[in-house]
Amino acid sequence: MVAEKGRCYLCLRMARIRIALANLPYPDSRDDAVDMASDAVGEAAAAGAAIVCFPECYIPGYRTASRRVEPPDADFLNRAWTAMAVAARRSNTAVILGTERVVDRGVLISALVINADGTTAGFQDKGQIDPSEESTFVAAAGERRVFTAGPLTFGIAICHEGWRYPETVRWPAKRGAQVVFHPHFHEAEPGSYRPATFADPANTFHEKAALCRAAENTCFFATVNYASEGSPTTSAVIRPDGTVLTYQPYGTAGLLLADLELDEATRLLAMRCKDY
Repeated sequence: MVAEKGRCYLCLRMARIRIALANLPYPDSRDDAVDMASDAVGEAAAAGAAIVCFPECYIPGYRTASRRVEPPDADFLNRAWTAMAVAARRSNTAVILGTERVVDRGVLISALVINADGTTAGFQDKGQIDPSEESTFVAAAGERRVFTAGPLTFGIAICHEGWRYPETVRWPAKRGAQVVFHPHFHEAEPGSYRPATFADPANTFHEKAALCRAAENTCFFATVNYASEGSPTTSAVIRPDGTVLTYQPYGTAGLLLADLELDEATRLLAMRCKDY
C-alpha cells in the first residue's frame, strides 16, 4: 500500500459523504417555511450531514389551487434566502433550497444552492415545467450547471424535468456530478392508491423513473418530496446501479440520511452517451 503524507492510497481514493433529504410537511405559511427549513438545517448538521436538500418550492411553499400562498414577493424571498444562509453558516452545512424566483418574465421554479460558509453558490432553475404549471410559472431558458460541496459534485433536476426528461440528469452526470438531487412536489389525489413500499409495481411510474435516472447514468439519484398522507412518492436515495439505498416511510416527516460512497458513482454510462 503506497502512503502519501501518512495516508494510504486507498484512503486517498475513497470519499464518503452523508447527505440529508428534508421530507417535511407542507408549511402553514411562508414564514413557517423559513422557520422549519432553518431548523432542519441544524438537525441535518447535528446528524453529521454535509448537505441538506429541500423539496420543490419549499420556501414559500409549492403553489397549488387548493392552498393559499401569498403572491410572489421578491423582497420576502431575499429575506428568506438570507435567513437560510445564516442557518447554513451557523451549522457549517450546505443547503439546496427549493424556492421560486421573480424575474422580468414571471416566476421561476428554482433551487438555491448555499455553501456551508453561507455564501451563495447559485441557482438551478426549472427548465421543463409541467403543463399544469404553465399558468403560474415560466420555464427557464434551459441553462444547467453543477455545484460542489467538499468532495461532492452534484447537479439538480427539479420534479417533472427529472422524471420525464432523462437529459436533465445526464447533463450534470457527464460533467462530474456523482449525485443528482431531485426536489419535487407530489401529493395524493382523492381516492388514489396509497403506496407503502418504494418502487412497488403497483405504484406510479415516478419512482421507477428515479431508478432509471440513477442506473442509466451510473450516479446516485436523491429525490425529496413533502411529507403528506398518502403521497404517491416519497424521498429516497438510489444507488448508481439502480437499486434503492434508503427511502423515507410514506407520509412521515423527518430527515432521510444516507451515507454515499462517492467512488461508486463512476458515471460510466453517462459518459458513454453521445450528445445529439
